[in-house]
This record gives sequence, C-alpha cells and structure tokens, in this order.
Amino acid sequence: MAIMFCIEVLSTNREMTVEEFKAWLSRFDADKDGRISCQELNEALSSLRVWFGWWKARRCMKASDSNRTGHIDSAVEMEKLVQYAQQQLHMKIYDYNDDY
Repeated sequence: MAIMFCIEVLSTNREMTVEEFKAWLSRFDADKDGRISCQELNEALSSLRVWFGWWKARRCMKASDSNRTGHIDSAVEMEKLVQYAQQQLHMKIYDYNDDY
C-alpha cells in the first residue's frame, strides 16, 4: 500500500501577500530555527520547479543576506528577499496595506 501526500505547489505567477510568502517559505525551514539557509531556499525554489534553483538560491542569498551569516535571519533581510523574489524571480508578492 502506497502512502501518498500532496504539497501545494506554488507558481511564480500566483499572487500572494508578504505574509503568505513568509508562511510558504517557513515550510522549508528544516531545522525550525526561524532562519532560512541557502539550502532551504534552494529547496523552496525547487518546489516551484524553477530552473537552476541552486544557482538562483545562491544569487538570492547574496543579494539578501546583509550580515553574511549564510541565513536570512532579520526583518531587513526578509524584506530584501521579498524584493529580490519580486524583481528577479518575477513572483507577484504584494503588501496587504498597498490596496488601501
């Protein structure tokens, strides 16, 4: 008997709020430390079926990790990650407050 499970696959075309993006990204936080490593970011991008996800994860980390710890671990770095995902990965992420 096979056990099957389904993980919601996001598309880079799907619109989401910043909070939804953070919640989606936190699913890949393997060690549950509240920080996102390059490997965890790679797994997140791979779930989107992004070509060369490992390379894009490294580029994203380089652009977002201000203190060069190898982790996205502050609000400022998360904001940079969101901006990078919008501009370079063409993800449609919007701030809920922008509608008003």
